[in-house]
This record gives sequence, structure tokens and C-alpha cells, in this order.
Amino acid sequence: MDINAILKKIDKDFILSKAEKLGNTDFAKVLKESETIQKLAAKEGPLQKFVNDVTLLIALVKDYYTGTYRDIPIKSVAAIAFTLLYILNPLDLIPDFLPGIGQLDDAAVVALCLKIIRDDLDKYAQHTTQQPDTKS
Repeated sequence: MDINAILKKIDKDFILSKAEKLGNTDFAKVLKESETIQKLAAKEGPLQKFVNDVTLLIALVKDYYTGTYRDIPIKSVAAIAFTLLYILNPLDLIPDFLPGIGQLDDAAVVALCLKIIRDDLDKYAQHTTQQPDTKS
């Protein structure tokens, strides 16, 4: 298995072309499987350094899906949903069960997605910090 050749397939077009095929059922699946996705991100390995980002991405998809936050292009939300579903899929470009390398492609997809949607994610993070605390 040529890891470098596999990782080179992960580019902006890879994420955006897959993302444009997603719909509401995919967003709902992200929310339904959010705990599992977070646990997968928290596992020891290359994906672990993105655990806080994954949590923020899940929150953004939730807020978009429920209508709480819509100030983001749908292509960005779809890219996020694709990325989170990619983490969930154990049989992606590099199967997750391969020790030591199984999460390399997952981490590459997350890193690239973050790069693609960075401005939108920063705007969302700022929005969430400006919201009043309703739990008091």
C-alpha cells in the first residue's frame, strides 16, 4: 500500500466533490452519530490532535441543521458533514483497522477541510462566543 499516493488523492476537489452529493439525511446522520465521531477523534493517533476541531465542526452542523446558525455557505457545511462522515467510515481510503496508519487519511481530510472552511469556522466560533449564556 503506497500511503503517499493515497494521501495525494485527498485534495480540495476530493472533499468538495463528495460534499456536493450530501443532503439533509447526511446532516442528520452526523448528528445521530456525533458521539461516535467524537470518540473516534479522541482515540490515540493522528486524528487525536483534531478532537477540539471535530467537536466544533459537529456543533456547527447541529446549529445549521436546526436553523440556529445559517451564516455559512451550504458548500462549507457539506464539506464539514462529509469530513465527519469520513471519520465515521472505517473502510475509507486507508482502512481504520490498520494499526498506526488507519487514521492518517482521516486526519488529512480533517486538516484539509479545516483549511478550506477556516474563515467560516472562525466566524462561527466568534458567533458562539457572543451568544448569551441561557443556562443560568
